[in-house]
Amino acid sequence: MSDTVVVGLDVGGTSTRATALTLTGERLGTGRAGGGNPTSHGAERAAAELLTALRAALADVDPTRVAAGTIGLAGAPRLLADPAGRAAFDRAWHDAGLRCPYAVHGDALVAYASGTAEPDGTVLIAGTGAITAQVTDLRLDRIADGHGWLLGDTGSGFWLGREAVRRLLADLDAGRAPGTLGAAVLTDLLGSADVAPRPRDTVDATIQAVTRRPPIELARLTPLVVTAATDGEPVATALIAEAAAHLAESVGRIRPAGATTPVVLGGGLLTADTPLATAVRAEVGRRWPSAPLRTAGDGAAAAAWLAARDLPEVTDPAALHARLFPNP
Repeated sequence: MSDTVVVGLDVGGTSTRATALTLTGERLGTGRAGGGNPTSHGAERAAAELLTALRAALADVDPTRVAAGTIGLAGAPRLLADPAGRAAFDRAWHDAGLRCPYAVHGDALVAYASGTAEPDGTVLIAGTGAITAQVTDLRLDRIADGHGWLLGDTGSGFWLGREAVRRLLADLDAGRAPGTLGAAVLTDLLGSADVAPRPRDTVDATIQAVTRRPPIELARLTPLVVTAATDGEPVATALIAEAAAHLAESVGRIRPAGATTPVVLGGGLLTADTPLATAVRAEVGRRWPSAPLRTAGDGAAAAAWLAARDLPEVTDPAALHARLFPNP
């Protein structure tokens, strides 16, 4: 058992991270590469980043010791349904020297597993987008939101950025001077917080600045909202409260009232010390007062744990999880 190794990968749109672990929880190597999501980058480029991260994680490990692996990524069903994409990942796996099987799971399950070893519970993720999933027997069951920026992702970073611009435009339409948040948004988009003598000119310039870029880039305004809310700015504070209510509502679509299973919070907006994380914790705690609240941790280690727990040598998966994540 001491010679057996498992590998886990957390594949995202901006980075790919890999971890090699023993079945006692010892971390033998880690690797990091660029974005490896095949939906956003294409299968071949994604597989190349996967290989880079794997080789780094296995630099000091004999690949023949690896008995199992797990890849966690958004859009896992699309990869599994795409023969060309799966073949590209298979080649990367083989080129890293691995001959063992690997499983592919959605990133929501990996985020959940990074927060708790409990087989049943809920995970809420808020970053650029937002999604909630119910987990049953460590398998994704029901899912809410995750509908993308055009149709959903309510309460996400994109949503906060878009709503900050909408509040700014409403102030300009009404002839009100932008507040602190509005001024910060104007400066980011136009390079200055100055409003033209004819406010509609500033409205038009703001709209053009937004529509010239990909819509999802509105998410980059999120730090402005977070900073303003931290300083108590009224508009930003209201947006944070509204976002938290939306996120909790998405949980309520699939989580029974009175449920006592864990709720894991994931994504950059909920794992960092942000006003939104504080507001969501309060809202979830109010609706499910007996539910343990957990914070998502190392996704690559969680993916490796998912691989390990299916091996016959691992008789106590919860104990291994506790070693990997000692501070739930």
